[in-house]
Amino acid sequence: MKNYFVLGAAFCVAISMISCKSSESAYKKAYEKAKQQRETQVAEPAANTTTTTTVVQPTTVAPVQTVTTAPTVNENTRSENVALVNGSGLKAYSVVVGSFSIQANAENLQQKLNGNGYAAQIVKNPQGMFRVIASTFDDLNSAVSSRNTLRNQYPDAWLLRK
Repeated sequence: MKNYFVLGAAFCVAISMISCKSSESAYKKAYEKAKQQRETQVAEPAANTTTTTTVVQPTTVAPVQTVTTAPTVNENTRSENVALVNGSGLKAYSVVVGSFSIQANAENLQQKLNGNGYAAQIVKNPQGMFRVIASTFDDLNSAVSSRNTLRNQYPDAWLLRK
């Protein structure tokens, strides 16, 4: 009797598992419907497009006097009291590409940057973090330009103001 009960329970579990399985045809129908809607949406704008040709007559334009000024940059910079650990010295604005708690890691990045043509330097802040500076500038515009270039390789590059 106990065996029949166990076999009956196993049979019920097996039937319930089979009946819960989604059919492949339901997925296929949903896919085909979505595909058809997408094709309809793409075809509608193409059918409603009209071409307009505009003829522009040339006119005489008076010369415009332009005044060139230096671009004003409004960039976020961080100011820290730092001490030079390794390098030639900092200017007013520096581009920081790495920050490490271990000096050896900072030196490895400095060597990599020096190999890529940068005059990399290492500074240490009061919290004991070693900052790796790829380049340093007297003006903010040059520092921003350098930082934007370096962000291709170092996405977290930021500006340090002395």
